[in-house]
Amino acid sequence: MIMSYLYRFEKNEVLYGKIIIFLYWRKVLKSSTKTIKPIAVIHTDFVEKFGIPRQSLQVKGLMGTIIFEPEFRHPDALKGIEQFSHLWLIWDFSKNDNSVFHATVKPPRLGGNTHVGVFASRASFRPNGMGLSVVKLVEVKDTEKDGLILVVEGADLLDGTPIYDIKPYIPVSDCIEDARGGYTEETCKHRLEVEFPEKLLEQIPEEKRIPLMGILEQDPRPRYGVDENREFGVAFAGDNIKFVVNGDTLTVTGVEKNYSPTH
Repeated sequence: MIMSYLYRFEKNEVLYGKIIIFLYWRKVLKSSTKTIKPIAVIHTDFVEKFGIPRQSLQVKGLMGTIIFEPEFRHPDALKGIEQFSHLWLIWDFSKNDNSVFHATVKPPRLGGNTHVGVFASRASFRPNGMGLSVVKLVEVKDTEKDGLILVVEGADLLDGTPIYDIKPYIPVSDCIEDARGGYTEETCKHRLEVEFPEKLLEQIPEEKRIPLMGILEQDPRPRYGVDENREFGVAFAGDNIKFVVNGDTLTVTGVEKNYSPTH
């Protein structure tokens, strides 16, 4: 009987020790991670990922509106922001599955067959799924419904993208004149000549024509496995702009009005 008691005591002691160790490491792990939440959401003319410029500020006239979450709508949070012409946005690739880590990616501009390190690229599939874009601050607007909102230009973000943080762009530190651009120094030169029939162009709101032309000039197609006879479509500002590409010329073939994605 005494031996049985001692056995149960030793068994429980081991169990208690394991519980203490588990609680200790859970506390350590919790203290080494940080939970972040969106401070705002941006609304743009892009309802699908296809066609979004690969970098920000590459297409003129692309307008976006940043609406803050109720918790962060205090006017003092934006005090002085109008002094800056540009802003950094830290945001979430919210439509991507980043649960599996991939050490390398295949940038479309390199033909889709060349591997580079994920940290040597701006690929959207990243361990933490966070994006970084610089945009032009157009206006700080006071609204009755959403309080102060930011109107920005040049955003390369999907409509409804969560924003984690906003910081001012500071030229003295953020602009590096002798910086090297790696493989992008060649890939960024690719442009298409756009033929947009007048009858089709007239269907596009006047204020959307310049940004739409800029999107098409940048060639939104993937750079690999492309059938030259294939007709593509870019969803932009409520319309689906259909086009084909022959050589270095993109020809718009149709405009589907009031377009809504099926997925």
